[in-house]
Amino acid sequence: MFARLAEQYRSVVEDLVMSLRALAEGLQRQGIPATCYVCGDDRDGHGASFVASLGDQHMVRFLVSDFGISWVESRNGHELVKLEGADAIQELERVAADLRAAPLAAPASAVKAA
Repeated sequence: MFARLAEQYRSVVEDLVMSLRALAEGLQRQGIPATCYVCGDDRDGHGASFVASLGDQHMVRFLVSDFGISWVESRNGHELVKLEGADAIQELERVAADLRAAPLAAPASAVKAA
């Protein structure tokens, strides 16, 4: 049973890495500063660090790896919110939906709507 759960978790991590890469590329096309650094080789993403600017010194970072999943939101270098696990994934989905719904809008407008 534990081996099966470990493999399922690795699969979730790989799916998240792939989604984070696509999200960063999509946001960049909209003019929103975003990056995704992937750990491991191109065939096998073992983790990633996704960072996006929401404007006005407001940043979000989503980390995913074999060790865990976390979301950190900060403003002016000070941590505002830190979530882990499923809560982190839900917050990533919420912010990604807000950013995608405001095409070519200033990133700060996405923060005000949230």
